[in-house]
Formats: sequence, structure tokens, C-alpha cells
Amino acid sequence: MSEIDVQQNEGAPPSTNPRRANFIWHQLPYVIALVLAIAGVAYTNISHQPLVGYWEFLALAIAVVCVVAKWPELDSKQTQFRLIWTQALHWVAVLVTMNIMLMSGVQQLLPTPATSLVLLALLALGTFLAGLSLLSLRICFLGLAMGAAVPAISWLQQSVIFFFLAAVFVIGLGMTFWLRRNRENAAVPDTGRAQREA
Repeated sequence: MSEIDVQQNEGAPPSTNPRRANFIWHQLPYVIALVLAIAGVAYTNISHQPLVGYWEFLALAIAVVCVVAKWPELDSKQTQFRLIWTQALHWVAVLVTMNIMLMSGVQQLLPTPATSLVLLALLALGTFLAGLSLLSLRICFLGLAMGAAVPAISWLQQSVIFFFLAAVFVIGLGMTFWLRRNRENAAVPDTGRAQREA
């Protein structure tokens, strides 16, 4: 490489990483769907009211994500049409099952927080099966992540008091060590000054 090439490379502004930005852009719909699903469960647990329309909207949004994720790989109108109607039938079945869980007779058997977890489990199952039928690893992972959130959220609900006590304990230990350290630091300069004066 000549000196001119080196000087041109040094003078060029650092390029941003388009691969990273492209990767983040492609993963964004899946992350948003997962965050919305967990937020729906959290809101339902706090308000103790089922969010009927919210879960239906989320199922439709994931259906759109499934179609959009597979669409660029299809080259003919026939395969695109088949993708649309198979996904439509799949997600209609998921929506019907969700609405069965929201019927008043079923609602009487389940408390509201349990209903939101059941709806999240159904949404996770529907997402995972859609990923299998589309042979999409991202959609399968989204379904698995939603499914893993169900026991994690129920475990967190049962152990909120434990986490609160653990946080108080850790804060107490931190304050104890911090106060002890401040006392030791305050005592060290006094002894050093006394030695210098002697």
C-alpha cells in the first residue's frame, strides 16, 4: 500500500456498521412483539382486568410479522396467496381459542392474572407453530420466548416478597460496608498526619 492510500484511509470518516443496523432493524418486530406480550401480562396483573382487544391486536400483529418475514422469499403469486390464506386460517384458529378462554363461563373458573397467562401461552403456541410451518427460526424463537415468559412471570408473582426482602438485605449490607469504609477512610488520614508531625 502506498503512502497516498494510507493518507486517504486516515482522512476518511469512520464508517458506521451497516450490518449491525440492518440486523437490529430485522430483529425489531420480534423484540417489540415480545415486549408487548409481557407488558400485556404485567398490566393485567396490576389492573386485575383482562385486556380482550389487546390480545387480539397482538395476535393480528404477529400474524402480519409472520407474513412480512416470509414474503421476500416467495417468487410467485400462487405461493404468496397460499402464505396469506394459511396464515389467516392459522391465526383465526388462535383468535377463536383465545375468545373461548375469554367467555364468561370460562372466566369464572380462572382469576384474571391466570387468564392473561393462558392467553400469553396460547399466543406463544400459535407463534411457535407459525414459525414451524414457515420454517422461520426467528418466529419459532419468538414463540419459545413468549412460552418461557409464562412460567417466569408466574414465578415472579409468587416470589415478589422474596425479592423485596432480598433487595432490603442487599441494600442493608451495602450501607453497612459503605459506612464502615467511610469510617476507615476518615481514620486513616488522621494517623498519617500524626506520624508526620512526630
